[in-house]
Amino acid sequence: MSNIDDKYARPTFRPVVGIDLGTTNSAVAFIHRGKPEIIPSPQGRRITPSVVLIDLKNRIIVGEDARAALVAMPDRTVAAVKRKMGSKERIPVGGQALLPQEISALILKELKSYVDTRLGEGEKEAVITVPAYFTDEQRRATKQAGELAGFVVERIINEPTAAALAFGLDHLEEDRHILVYDLGGGTFDVSIVEMMSGVLEVKATTGNNHLGGEDFDWKIVDWLAEKIIAEHNIDPRDDIRARALLKEEAEKIKKELSARETVTVSLPVVTVKDNRPVGLDLEFTREQLVALIDPLLQETMNHVQRVLADAGLVKDDIDEILLVGGSTRIPRVHELIRNFFGKEPRMDVNPDEAVALGAAVQAGLKSGSLSKSGLVATDVAPFSMGIAVLKEWKGITLRPGGFHAIIPRNTTIPVTRTETFYTTSDGQTAASIEIYQGEHEWTKHNHRLGEFLLEGIPPNKAGAEAVEVTYRYNLNGILEVTARCVSTGKEMSVTVQDALNRDSQEAFSESAARLEALWQNVDNEDFDDELVGEEMELFNELPDNGDEQLEVDQELASADMHEEASGLLARAQKLLPTLAGAERLKLEKAIHLLNNAMSGDDIDQLQEALDRVTDLMIDLEFKE
Repeated sequence: MSNIDDKYARPTFRPVVGIDLGTTNSAVAFIHRGKPEIIPSPQGRRITPSVVLIDLKNRIIVGEDARAALVAMPDRTVAAVKRKMGSKERIPVGGQALLPQEISALILKELKSYVDTRLGEGEKEAVITVPAYFTDEQRRATKQAGELAGFVVERIINEPTAAALAFGLDHLEEDRHILVYDLGGGTFDVSIVEMMSGVLEVKATTGNNHLGGEDFDWKIVDWLAEKIIAEHNIDPRDDIRARALLKEEAEKIKKELSARETVTVSLPVVTVKDNRPVGLDLEFTREQLVALIDPLLQETMNHVQRVLADAGLVKDDIDEILLVGGSTRIPRVHELIRNFFGKEPRMDVNPDEAVALGAAVQAGLKSGSLSKSGLVATDVAPFSMGIAVLKEWKGITLRPGGFHAIIPRNTTIPVTRTETFYTTSDGQTAASIEIYQGEHEWTKHNHRLGEFLLEGIPPNKAGAEAVEVTYRYNLNGILEVTARCVSTGKEMSVTVQDALNRDSQEAFSESAARLEALWQNVDNEDFDDELVGEEMELFNELPDNGDEQLEVDQELASADMHEEASGLLARAQKLLPTLAGAERLKLEKAIHLLNNAMSGDDIDQLQEALDRVTDLMIDLEFKE
């Protein structure tokens, strides 16, 4: 430990590191002698592929070796799990069915091993970054992943803010507006940051959680697949290994076209038809790539215009454009930015490392190791947050399901806001507080965070009793909601981060036990790289049970949907006798659609039916 600052050797000091848990790659950094520094793997790699393999001996392998197995053992390998964070969908891998945060914990556990090697054994705290537009569930799942990996996680920060911190630490005396354009493997964020003599203030942020390099890859996969279909009348995407092979090739094509105008695609065997190999041999140009992905890149520029409007600025107010994320290496991104702003973007910080380095800066501010730097950072709420209320509809009636924002999006955090609401019916003794985040005026289009009941309101005439609702939103993106009856002082508070998930501790314990059982199979000292190669050579001899695992996964994912559909169907059938004419016909068709979807195996079809019937029911139930 001779190369570590003395304070890291103090038994009372808990090191704080910064982590970029990325869709494609992850990295960890810490503050060393006043500067953020990446902690490399034992092999010297500064970034680690966010890929997990559970091999034939049930060992957990993370990083480059796992990525190398994506084609050979696709049913034992998981990539891009970040896109599923916050969902309850179990992901089949190597005979296991793991939650997204559990797989992310395996990645973070690997990063923690690098930290332990560099900083010594003992408790470690982590600042973990998330896309600015991550929902509460996604942030909660990220925090849980860190805790499952053995970190103490007390701070979650937004990725564009982290990137701005990495840049800002070296430009403390400058006053300027910076636009951070963060296009990673799976997500896109854009933020405007104002720097004023060491104070870094996020003015506005926006983005898309499902737009990134992964989408570009799949556009290429679809293009290649169409070529095979046109020539051989077989869709390689139906073959799990062929699909993985095309995905790997697509990523290579994308990367090579960042430096060249044309690449040669030569794949002798993609799939097999009539016991004969089906392959690809063609040229792919940068122009073709741009044609495929330009609509997605244009969407990022729409977000750029939106964030400018939200910040009350015009493009000429922006002094610097900072590009972050591996996908910003695509030349077309530079071209779009240059054409829009009339200036070249900056890449002072490695786009693959900027977020981890910035997270380390935040870690340094939190631990005190950068307390003398003078750097201060603020952030904003990425979504509006509020409650469900009665709302005027078509100017003639009040209907439930309206959304009232208490904390508007892009409000500087931490923030506390209180608003007063009134009872809506005579004799009302309780108020249901339904918590949402989003931007639509109706809650059905927003994201539900939870609900709790404030009881003990004195019975009175409608509108006579007041209820104060207070929202407190902190720097970790954690919301606390309090409802208080004004006349009695009776109140109830709930922290959305934990308390609304009543079985959170039980679920966490189950996840921890599941991962512990997996980790017991791992002995890093005995790991043999050659065994992975041997196992990859054996894959043709293995039965392809990918379809079975997908069926299990679909059953797990659809259980909640079927329960929701059953309740919705009962409501629809109860409402049906009260309708006549066109409305009755619409509802009969909707009931038929939902029944068919429930009897089938198509999850997407069931979700579509649920959405359509829910929208129709809302309109019919509250129609005057």
